[in-house]
Amino acid sequence: MNKVLVLSCGTGGGHNSAAKAVQEALLNMEVQADFLEYLDIINPKIKDKVNNLYLKSTIGEGQVFKHVYHLGELYEKTKLKSPVYGLNAFSKKKLYRYIMENKYDYVVTTHLFAAEALTALKKEHNIYFMAIATDYVCIPFWKETNPDYFVIPHKDLVKNFLDVGIKNEKLLPIGIPVAEKFSVKYDKLECKRELGLNTDEKYVLLLNGSMGFGNVNGMLKKLMSKIKDVNFIVSCGNNKKLLDNLNETYKENSRVISLAYTNDLNKYIASSEVILTKPGGLTTTEIATMRKPLIHTMPIPGCENYNAAFFEDRKMSIKCENIEEVVTATKELLVNEKLQEEMVNNQKKYINIDNSNKIANIVINEIEKGKNYEGMCRGRK
Repeated sequence: MNKVLVLSCGTGGGHNSAAKAVQEALLNMEVQADFLEYLDIINPKIKDKVNNLYLKSTIGEGQVFKHVYHLGELYEKTKLKSPVYGLNAFSKKKLYRYIMENKYDYVVTTHLFAAEALTALKKEHNIYFMAIATDYVCIPFWKETNPDYFVIPHKDLVKNFLDVGIKNEKLLPIGIPVAEKFSVKYDKLECKRELGLNTDEKYVLLLNGSMGFGNVNGMLKKLMSKIKDVNFIVSCGNNKKLLDNLNETYKENSRVISLAYTNDLNKYIASSEVILTKPGGLTTTEIATMRKPLIHTMPIPGCENYNAAFFEDRKMSIKCENIEEVVTATKELLVNEKLQEEMVNNQKKYINIDNSNKIANIVINEIEKGKNYEGMCRGRK
């Protein structure tokens, strides 16, 4: 049986979700696919520290992340190898040993860190891997990587990746992979019944990323005061503090439903009239794949700005810079059926449904080709 290693990193939930979507598609095609966070192989002790550093950089309005991202853009212009490359290249031996000991035929990664280490390995060994971008922009240091193929979110971004020096023959403008459940067409009323929602009432869903970022309380309070005829579902992700706060604040108010991390997010999306979300590449793609009216709330500065701009420029969403704009956009989108229809039609135009299966098929084809020229683990004693 063919065997694939799918690597990610927990700096935000999107990378992991995209990786697991590829794993799911491969498993459905009877390929053994193992998902791992890259740092669990390299050094599990530092994984939480790295992830926490990322989370802390996004606190508040994300100004720390903004400056780090900008520094990355500036450093990339120096044409020097980045410290990011150096740190991950240093870890290449552990990664190579893991790949060889477990006899993987191919590697897929949705995160820069693993792609940097695999690139360093590729200079010395027969390493075959695919990188997948999970934002609608070429983030700093992707150009330092050398995958066999580079899956990018859309053909309109080809020039962006070419401009930093990535070769055209490597680029596959397939789209960001999402779990199969986001590609299913749902009956709204049936989803409401399954979730215990009132089938006669309207719902607006607020998504705040896997860690529940942003000024959720302030935004919800303003929405509640200005929009009276809908209920609000707030996804808190893994942010228990936010969940407890909302449960306490709105314990007597049936118009607010606060959710902990849930595997039924697809059904809550299907049940809602309008979705409000921060502009993470993966979550945004999941919503657009489900063809739902979409509002982008205030982005964490950096790649999320590019994500929101990509969608707004193609009229797939409304981008908001502050809470007042969110309220205005929500009120408008709830009643403007023509705007809703335009948004959904543009999502159909620009966002593919079966990205994960397309990616999995390419991986399988690459493995089959590798059997003819001694792939990573072929011919090993």
